[in-house]
Amino acid sequence: MATHECDIVVVGAGTAGCYAAATAANAGYDVVVVERKNEEEAGHIACGDALKGANAFPEAIPKSQLESSFTNTDVDHGRFEIPQEDTVLEIPVPGELAVIDRWEYGRRVIEGANEAGAQFHYDTVVKDVTQREDGHVTGVRGKRNGSVQRYDAEVVVDAAGSLSILQDKADLADATFDTNVTYSQFCSAYREIVEVDEPVAWDDALVFKPTSRAAGYLWYFPRTDTEINAGLGFQMNEEPMQLVEDLKSDLRNRPEFDGATVKDKLGAALPTRRPYDSAVAPGFVAVGDAAGHVNPTTGGGIAGAAYAGKYAAESAIDAMEDGAVSEANLWEYNERVMDHFGARYAGLDVYNVFSTAVDVDDLMGMLGALPATKLAEALYSGSANVGWWLKIQTAIKSFGHWDLIYDLYKTKSLADDLIDHYEKYPSSPRDLAAWQNQRDAIMDDIYATTGADPKY
Repeated sequence: MATHECDIVVVGAGTAGCYAAATAANAGYDVVVVERKNEEEAGHIACGDALKGANAFPEAIPKSQLESSFTNTDVDHGRFEIPQEDTVLEIPVPGELAVIDRWEYGRRVIEGANEAGAQFHYDTVVKDVTQREDGHVTGVRGKRNGSVQRYDAEVVVDAAGSLSILQDKADLADATFDTNVTYSQFCSAYREIVEVDEPVAWDDALVFKPTSRAAGYLWYFPRTDTEINAGLGFQMNEEPMQLVEDLKSDLRNRPEFDGATVKDKLGAALPTRRPYDSAVAPGFVAVGDAAGHVNPTTGGGIAGAAYAGKYAAESAIDAMEDGAVSEANLWEYNERVMDHFGARYAGLDVYNVFSTAVDVDDLMGMLGALPATKLAEALYSGSANVGWWLKIQTAIKSFGHWDLIYDLYKTKSLADDLIDHYEKYPSSPRDLAAWQNQRDAIMDDIYATTGADPKY
């Protein structure tokens, strides 16, 4: 068995892991990134390739180092195809947007962390977490080429992705770390990179299309006008979909894909849930997908993961400087995540809850009746100013959807209450339980109003 000692061991070389590694390495700390893939495959991750917030990245790996992976910066709106209503909604997307080559992007963030001084150990599959008797995490164990590898560290950063094995192996029962996590809060997704002969007409848009069930949707995101990221996902609390066949079926029915060539294919799971209530335990921090840091309505998570990595590393550095990587000393990480994007994502999760209790045809009909700008506000801000004037404005156009619009209005009010509560996230782990009790009471009202089954 080989033993490696470092200040911080990061498990996973994705966005969150690389930004955590680069931030700590730039500050002079000894960082090792453990990655299960080989050096060539590292960074090759299933993703929709759409990047919201393309203008804002932490300085540890600046945007200038990533721009070679930005293949389409002309996208500026979402195109929602609603076959049930024979209509298309064109919805503006606020802020800077880009579609990227995710593998190239993955290489660039790894390069950035490497240049900052982080070491990368590829072909290493983590199998276990090491802990003291008091539950304090002290490192991880894995295998590389059949040889056991042990990593002893002051802090373990879990950047291992959705449904991380580290959280299965670690005993976190005595910590505040969120263990209210089940597979049903995640989405199973599959995507292909498809090359077409002629430019598509919608190369400036992110195209979305519902499946026959509210649990899933298709996407077509143009990397270029002839190279499209085409994918499909479904919520795991529903009956499984045949992802590959269902995507192929839709591709066959779209004339722009006649004679298309598939260049790459990959599947993954991603969170469609609120961020973890707490993503810290003594000696342990989870980031990115491993902590639910994804917009639950769009699946977007790159920018949030980058900042989660930065915040985790900075909190770990402060805790090490203080002489104790305790839960209390790492707690600032939770606060910064909730303040930056966590509260907004929790509010957006309410609309996911709402959708599970609604018939897909009714939902699509209602969406077709609402003003596009208000839908954009709801999708990207976590809330929307859906007041009485909106109900009056849409009353004639949405005849037949009045009850559903009123339910959405009530749900929106509760989503606002939830966001307000998240903005009061506690400044200490000792106050978390009381905060959770109040949050859960709001969620009970949301379930009662929507008629949805409890998600958590």
